[in-house]
Amino acid sequence: MKCESCGENEAKFHFTKIYNGKIEEKHMCETCAANDYDFDFDFDNHFSMNKFFTGLIDEPVKDVKEAELRCEKCGQTYSQFKNEGRFGCDECYLTFKNKLNSLIKGLHGHNHHSGKIPKHSSQDILLKREKDDLKRELEESIKEERFEKAAILRDKLKDISIKLEDIKE
Repeated sequence: MKCESCGENEAKFHFTKIYNGKIEEKHMCETCAANDYDFDFDFDNHFSMNKFFTGLIDEPVKDVKEAELRCEKCGQTYSQFKNEGRFGCDECYLTFKNKLNSLIKGLHGHNHHSGKIPKHSSQDILLKREKDDLKRELEESIKEERFEKAAILRDKLKDISIKLEDIKE
């Protein structure tokens, strides 16, 4: 495939840009891709995770107070984090925790790390993990006063407890 920009060289870079549901594709040679400011890639440096994460933080800042949320340890603001895509210190994780939950959930589909379980592990480990998850979900449902859901979760917890007892015997 030939480069869409110059029409001469072989296209080695294939970009897909999705913005507001509109898909745009470009097929370019290395020279044209390096000079295309629309995609803003730096071919001299390796892939930047900071640049990647900065692109994911597109949630608009709701008010000035939120934008000026500042880490007490290093002084970095939430606005600076959004622009740079990295934190200034370990305390930033706690300072910006509420904003990070939605970012992490967007990346992984959830914001709770449960770890890995070997495929050939015993059934009781899987049931214990499921029981812990259900307990957490039950507590959340009760706090949010969703009692119908809480009752369903309570019943599931009882079933898992019975299964665990049967395994132990």
